[in-house]
Amino acid sequence: MAKKVVTFGEIMLRLATPGFQRFSQATEFNATYGGGEANVAVSLANYGMAATFVTRLPENDLGKACRMDLQKNGVITDDISYGGDRLGIYFLETGAVARASKVVYDRAYSAFSQVDKGMFNWDEILEGADCFHWTGITPAVSQGAADACLEAIETANRKGITVTCDLNYRKNLWKYGKTAGEVMPKLVAGCDIVLGNEEDAAMVLGIHPEGVDVTGGHVEAEAYRSVSQQIMAQYPRVKKVITTLRGSVSANHNSWSGVLYDGENLYEAPTYQITHIVDRVGGGDSFMGGLIYGLLAYEGDDQKALNFATAASCLKHTIHGDYNLVTVEEVEKLMDGDASGRVSR
Repeated sequence: MAKKVVTFGEIMLRLATPGFQRFSQATEFNATYGGGEANVAVSLANYGMAATFVTRLPENDLGKACRMDLQKNGVITDDISYGGDRLGIYFLETGAVARASKVVYDRAYSAFSQVDKGMFNWDEILEGADCFHWTGITPAVSQGAADACLEAIETANRKGITVTCDLNYRKNLWKYGKTAGEVMPKLVAGCDIVLGNEEDAAMVLGIHPEGVDVTGGHVEAEAYRSVSQQIMAQYPRVKKVITTLRGSVSANHNSWSGVLYDGENLYEAPTYQITHIVDRVGGGDSFMGGLIYGLLAYEGDDQKALNFATAASCLKHTIHGDYNLVTVEEVEKLMDGDASGRVSR
């Protein structure tokens, strides 16, 4: 039977300029959908898992189109709530060479920002689940979203369900009067697996590498061991800490890898050179989706799970949109060293 994973967060309408146009040049936008936890759910559905995405959508044509898009990609949408006035939007300008990509959010007063505790029956939603996933974006949206997320985490803890979190610090989202440092620790305390980089750890949890200089542009593996050990000491429930390693040569060329610390061993994935990036938005989510799949499918083999996550995310950089539309077979082919891109006939 397929493993069941539940994710919770906001999904938005994504409006991207065609090609590499700037906002000031665009006379039209390409419309798709995306959001951290929805992107993870789509990845897992593509890998054959029973992926349920929980959110709140407006009861209008855009809300219905968004739900249809999720269903088209195999995501279970039975527990989506309806209400509120609007779907959040984000605008994307894709960078090239030395010009970085830009994102403009238009998500104030969205249907999801108005969720609150008691709105979802988490006991019922999480029944039979193997994993519950959330990101730091959700509690940044509103106090009600933070409260609902905490409810879900506490329910998962009570049911013995693995809780995964991507710290995902977004400074521009924390606008309702509380900081990430005030809200996040209580939520992270209920997590088993945490994904984040050294900036996330510093801004969200106040944790910095000890005895390591990270200002020289090259971060040593020991920096991640230090941060991971501090997270585990502060949050005893956490069993694994994972960090993605992105090196930006230009907007089109990144190096990509990751490390995983399990309390004893520090595993490092192969490094990929992604030389012609098509779309890097959703790269971290595709890593998280691959990691959750790997930890469930290759139970006990953290190195293989990490390698799967890194390869899956490498492939995402070749796909337009937020979603990572790849199969297990395609990821495992890259893991095995076939990066030729030859036509499959």
